[in-house]
Amino acid sequence: MSEIKLKKGEPVDRALRRLKKKLDKEGTLKELRNRRFYEKPSEIKRRMAKRATSRARAMTRYNR
Repeated sequence: MSEIKLKKGEPVDRALRRLKKKLDKEGTLKELRNRRFYEKPSEIKRRMAKRATSRARAMTRYNR
């Protein structure tokens, strides 16, 4: 569970921005969105393989 403490005199919108950055860095929201619906293990493997191939393709493109 992520939490932040309000600093004295800090506006709430700035604290919310810090919380959102922290959640994004931890990957909490992304994981929540992924777990909203059940995904079969074969679908997970397929998605990860697709991501790996696209990343490898991008790496070869930029390493030339």
